[in-house]
Amino acid sequence: MSGRWPPGPWSLRTRVTVVATMVVGVLLIAAAVGFYATLRNAVYGSLRERGDRAVASLAATVRASDPQGVGVLEPGDTGFRLLQVLDDQRHVRASSHAVGGLPPIVDLRPDSEHPTLSGTTTLSGEQVFVVASREYVPAGWRTLYAGVSMPGFTESRDYFVFLVVLAVPLGLALIALSVWLAVRSALRPVRRMSAELAEVTGTGQGRPRRVTVPETHDEIAQLAASVNVTLHRLEQNVTRQRQFVGDVSHELRSPLTGLRAQLEVALEHPGDEDWPAVARSALNDADRLQRIVTDLLLLAKLDAGVPLDREPVDLGDLAAQEGKRLRRVPVDLDVEPGVVVLGARGPLLRLITNLLDNAARHARTVVSLTVEHRGSDAVLSVADDGTGIPVADRERVFQRFQRLAEGRKRDTAGSGLGLPISRDIAQAHGGSLVIADTKLGARLVLRIPLAPDGRPDEGGR
Repeated sequence: MSGRWPPGPWSLRTRVTVVATMVVGVLLIAAAVGFYATLRNAVYGSLRERGDRAVASLAATVRASDPQGVGVLEPGDTGFRLLQVLDDQRHVRASSHAVGGLPPIVDLRPDSEHPTLSGTTTLSGEQVFVVASREYVPAGWRTLYAGVSMPGFTESRDYFVFLVVLAVPLGLALIALSVWLAVRSALRPVRRMSAELAEVTGTGQGRPRRVTVPETHDEIAQLAASVNVTLHRLEQNVTRQRQFVGDVSHELRSPLTGLRAQLEVALEHPGDEDWPAVARSALNDADRLQRIVTDLLLLAKLDAGVPLDREPVDLGDLAAQEGKRLRRVPVDLDVEPGVVVLGARGPLLRLITNLLDNAARHARTVVSLTVEHRGSDAVLSVADDGTGIPVADRERVFQRFQRLAEGRKRDTAGSGLGLPISRDIAQAHGGSLVIADTKLGARLVLRIPLAPDGRPDEGGR
């Protein structure tokens, strides 16, 4: 057993039962002791009050006549029948019939500092409560005793102790059983969830697996609902991964198959082949493979949440630098100066390049590139005058390896990763990339938060 408490190998049900039983046991014992102490104080307080009255009546009798002899002292209405009067030598001068001929019934000696004392003693096998006092008469000091037997209190105390000894273990056993059954019932949905989760294989075969949500509307039901949400997300991720792997296999298979076919044909008739042309064709396929692999590595880093090395970047300068590159159609620049963001220069340049290349591929005559600040965001917009993107396909183009028919027609070597990578880069910078409405062609809008020390918020434009 380990040194910690509760012991590690114990089940949750056992730990809860033991702790609850111990707490209730301590409370029961404390309550029993407190009840007994309260009852005892009440009984002794009542006896002390009656004893004070009895000894006061006896003192009045002693002052009046200083009686002497056995049976000369008469008990009053207080119930204290055991009366004795002692002289300075502790000889019994007078007594009641109940203690006639007996020596002093108790060794209580009142004095000037404590003129009245009380205590208990045993007389003829019975417990006796005695109040003692001191009274002066012309013949000297007298010690007065007034006592009463307590058979009822003794019996009640013994009966109470017996009940406590019997009831506390029995009560603890009932409580332990109740807690055990209650925790077992409360954890039954958890055991069911555990068994159902153990059957989840992640193979994707058959119907989607979910855990049973109890109809209790408590924390366990909330846990089951959260588990189902997590399982749904995991299934979506597994489905996306399978789709991604399938798409990657397809995209890599095409250039590899073409490259292999070219080389096999060339080797069958090596003397008739134009080897420089074969090498150029093979190099093109290798370039396409390299682009796909590079894009996949970048996507893997973005998916893994690898932190970017950020620095203040002037988004306008970066866009102008890329916009001046020669493309199939000219790029019309409208760049606002001083639009600074906190980002990674390389990925941001890759994002802008992807947007401009995509726009140039579909544009008829011109591509427009604008950079401005709106409130606390830097906004970069790339628009073309092509055929545009249907509303139904505006989210599909951001899915990996998804290419519209027009895109495949215009660029057969594309991989369908440009726009997905661009959106992932934007999201890694805390921004967004969407397709906005426009009258002609397509317009992609990038929003990234400005750097803390960049352009101040002027309320937007």
